Amino acid sequence: MCGIAGIMTRNGKGPDTSILGPLALALGHRGPDGEGKYLAGPVAMVQTRLAVIDLKTGDQPIYEPGGAALIANAEIYNYLELRAEFGDVVQTTQSDCEPPLHLYRRDGLSFTDSLRGMYAIAIHDPVDGRLVLARDPFGIKPLYYVETEEFFAFASEPQALIAVGAVKPELAEDRRNELLQLQFTCGQGTIFKGINRVLPGETLVVRSGRIVERRRRPALPAGGPESCGIEEGLKRLDSALENSVLMHQRSDVPYGLFLSGGIDSATMLALMSRLNERPVSAFTAGFSGSSVADERDHARTLAKKVGAEFHEIDFTDTDFWSLLPEIAAAMDDPAADYAILPTWKLAREAARDLKVVISGEGGDELFGGYSRYRSALRPWWQGGRMMRSRGIVEGLGVLRQDDASWRDAISAAEVTASEPHRSRLQVAQAVDMTDWLPNDLLTKLDRCLMAHGMEGRTPFLDTHIANTAFNLPDNLKIHKRKGKWLLRRWLDRVLPAAKAFERKRGFTVPVGEWIFKRGTMLGPLVAASPAIAETCHPDRVIALYKSPKKRAQLAGWVLLFYALWHRRHIEQRLPQGDVFDVLASS
Repeated sequence: MCGIAGIMTRNGKGPDTSILGPLALALGHRGPDGEGKYLAGPVAMVQTRLAVIDLKTGDQPIYEPGGAALIANAEIYNYLELRAEFGDVVQTTQSDCEPPLHLYRRDGLSFTDSLRGMYAIAIHDPVDGRLVLARDPFGIKPLYYVETEEFFAFASEPQALIAVGAVKPELAEDRRNELLQLQFTCGQGTIFKGINRVLPGETLVVRSGRIVERRRRPALPAGGPESCGIEEGLKRLDSALENSVLMHQRSDVPYGLFLSGGIDSATMLALMSRLNERPVSAFTAGFSGSSVADERDHARTLAKKVGAEFHEIDFTDTDFWSLLPEIAAAMDDPAADYAILPTWKLAREAARDLKVVISGEGGDELFGGYSRYRSALRPWWQGGRMMRSRGIVEGLGVLRQDDASWRDAISAAEVTASEPHRSRLQVAQAVDMTDWLPNDLLTKLDRCLMAHGMEGRTPFLDTHIANTAFNLPDNLKIHKRKGKWLLRRWLDRVLPAAKAFERKRGFTVPVGEWIFKRGTMLGPLVAASPAIAETCHPDRVIALYKSPKKRAQLAGWVLLFYALWHRRHIEQRLPQGDVFDVLASS
């Protein structure tokens, strides 16, 4: 994994190369193992490298005989198969990122169709006079860009573009409203005015500093549910899972697993144990002294069952107050998902021994795991409702203006996802894959791990898995009020100790408890924050932090995160001290 950035001028003149040093500095945490720079005509690019595959000769940029150059933030898992496909082509490295360059020369803009992996790729083709940017279909790896009258610039993180003055740190109010109501933002535009996302699966062509072409590679297969019996489904599933995990373990450095008590990470544990001769290094977080379910006992049992090395991390209320400002600072593209808390600390601890960790993101979306899917399938008279029908702070009387437009992007995604022949369940899954997955879960994983120079891999988010899972019959996803039913059947067979069909308490972090205990002190500080004062009634914010109700506590968490995020990324003030120190500083 790496950080990438670059610029293309509009007038055709060479860019000011002094920008490359600050870009590399801003992205240094993503790639602490090396740095490469590129300059040709109107284009300059930089890459900071986290060396995982081909440690000796894999430095970037990488060049091909036709003159094109590539930098990438990527792991191409089928690179060995692709290298064999280009056996007659002289390849100058053993890197997984060299085959995409040869595919580009052979297949043009369709080069990503052959890739299995996570990637944000930039290719400059000086002969054709174009810059090509491409992002993987699930949006695992981030990529952002800015268009101005003078240049086109791109980077792995928005903060890098702001750091070099490509754009000012100004809020896009519609995206801010999405963040407060959804805990993430949607679509192409980010929360920063002028900074856009390369969408998942999108390939952009830039000429003379202007985007002239866009094309999209879908993550999900077309069509509706296909006929499939249980045994046939289990057979297909086992083959697809094993193939994906096997490829995701290709690495020249040590790797491990983030293990919770859930179905998805237990599935990863079972497969990694099957495919590895050495014990799996498994890391689990827990929350001592709180009322939430602590998954460490169950995770420890599973680790012992398969002979894994078990590492447990405790995240306490002291961690919450001391680490949150630093965590919010790492989330430049904000996701107010409380799972950032244990993920950040797990990454910090695991990075002492590992460079790569495998995680279970994507299992719920592909196999129908969320309870909201079951609710969306029920008619309204049986308690059914559309997903995300109510915002987090909506109706609490806290906002100066309750604007229902926060759901516009979700509504648009629902329309787009409603392709012919898809079932209602598939539509709900596809909606989550549009924004929730890339802009919340995967952004969380990327920023929390890359803050510690660590790579996260997600074997569920593989085109082979998606092609197997998404078109399964609905009753193999949700059956007898249980989601991920076929995956549970598979896990019950291969790792009975996981207790796949046992009712489990959903994963949560006790942020509500921690906030409520110190709400009297915290409320006035949050209310006085410039971010909160311009959007909320201060007196009502103060009252919110005194409420024992769970919905009020969730809203309090989102407002707290936003206040800290705003302090770092809009006010441009580095966090110093704990939550109270940061909020109290003038």
